[in-house]
Amino acid sequence: MAEQLADEYGEAPPALVGIQSGGAWVAEALNARLASPAPLGSLDVSFYRDDFDTRGLKRTVKPSDLPFEVDGAHLLLVDDVLMTGRTIRAAMNELFDYGRPASIRLAVLFDIGHRELPIRPDICGETLALPPHQRVELRGPAPLVAEVIEIPVKADE
Repeated sequence: MAEQLADEYGEAPPALVGIQSGGAWVAEALNARLASPAPLGSLDVSFYRDDFDTRGLKRTVKPSDLPFEVDGAHLLLVDDVLMTGRTIRAAMNELFDYGRPASIRLAVLFDIGHRELPIRPDICGETLALPPHQRVELRGPAPLVAEVIEIPVKADE
């Protein structure tokens, strides 16, 4: 992913915005591999999700931290796993509350499909074809460890 980013942007990478928590870990690791570190921020999109009323609030809500100007900036949104696209939509909604970026591109460590929204990564570490009962879970921040987990099927399904 760092090579793809360097090939595209050279010595002037865009600001990296990691989505809490796995995306923030990936953004930090990616930034450490760049020849010239980029401005780095993080978003917690908990309040921007469209399933907030059914999912509830995570126990680990953290404040978003964007220590740079979003208005007019070129941003690379970073997440650990892209599945339905709903988290990315929530992140873009939050970013626009900070200003109007010049561009937003997307980098993900894993793309597992199952899209519900028309969102695709610009940079992808790996594409996985997982059945609906499996997910990728990232643990970190150091070391970053990815594991495919089984989601229990409900008795009524």
